[in-house]
Amino acid sequence: MITTRTSRPKPLLRALAGETLATPPWWLMRQAGRYLPEYREVRAKAQDFIELCLTPALAAEVTMQPVRRYGMDAAILFSDILILPYALGQSVSFREGEGPALDPIGNHKALARLDGGRVISRLEPVLETVRRVSAAVGVQAALIGFAGSPWTVATYMVEGGSSRDFQRVKNWAYRDPQSFSALVDLLVESTTNYLAAQIEAGAEVVQLFDTWAGVLPEAAFERWVIEPTQRIVAGLKDRFPDCPVIGFPRAAGLLYERYVRETVVDGIGLDPAVPTGYAAEVLQRFATVQGNLDPVLLMVGGPALADAVVRLRREFGGRPYVFNLGHGVLPETPPENVGMLARLLVEPMVA
Repeated sequence: MITTRTSRPKPLLRALAGETLATPPWWLMRQAGRYLPEYREVRAKAQDFIELCLTPALAAEVTMQPVRRYGMDAAILFSDILILPYALGQSVSFREGEGPALDPIGNHKALARLDGGRVISRLEPVLETVRRVSAAVGVQAALIGFAGSPWTVATYMVEGGSSRDFQRVKNWAYRDPQSFSALVDLLVESTTNYLAAQIEAGAEVVQLFDTWAGVLPEAAFERWVIEPTQRIVAGLKDRFPDCPVIGFPRAAGLLYERYVRETVVDGIGLDPAVPTGYAAEVLQRFATVQGNLDPVLLMVGGPALADAVVRLRREFGGRPYVFNLGHGVLPETPPENVGMLARLLVEPMVA
């Protein structure tokens, strides 16, 4: 059961410490992005996406833009989960309209070219962004740092980008689990060190994004999702026992329960397919629930959005809860719809 620490003033920290709030704290995954005209103006100043992530003045500005506009209860560091492979020495680029492209690795020999010792020094610009945002975020909003979980980051590193069937990475993991474990071990160590550095720089919460957790069967999910996450959470809690960790194993289905119970995360992010009744009855007993509005409802707005927000608040409002989407804000989302959401979330609930 979650223990309550009432000394934390920021709403997000209070909810993640186990407190039930009348008005749920809220933030949105991918809340800084292309749907905002001010983001597009800043994005045009960087040569490419990597440069945007590694230029502290620009990254700090886009991190703060949605918080200034809408008053979210958290600013989430503007970066990308593939910054870590970049820091390890893998070639990473982002092609406009095509997504990420990496020089794929597929065996122990290729793995040997990666250098975990360079991660923190190569990501010093990201840590400077954290420091800048920490100084600017104020007393209401918390600062969230993040990283990709080892399994999800490994899929991009091995597939060379996004994938439909994950054949390459699954083939390696199933055929030669010992050498694949070397990649996961490197990612566990690097991710733990990277998140610890973010906390030291000022992050008050960290989230692990396991976007492709749901593509694995149970035995592989246990080995490549749960166990690495356990190690990261334990490593962070040893050093920063009061810093909350949110896990987001997207599309994990019924394996959400094993994930939340065995990783001991403080918060559990839910994708839109997770039934709210199940989440309230089962998952919310073990951790603060976060989610799970369908991003398309935010894009549509109007009565459909209003009805969905009321349902989520009623379903989850009796226990610790953080309002969020079940995935990131869609680029086509009208900015005024996020403003509507902000207003809906401060309205008192009618019994």
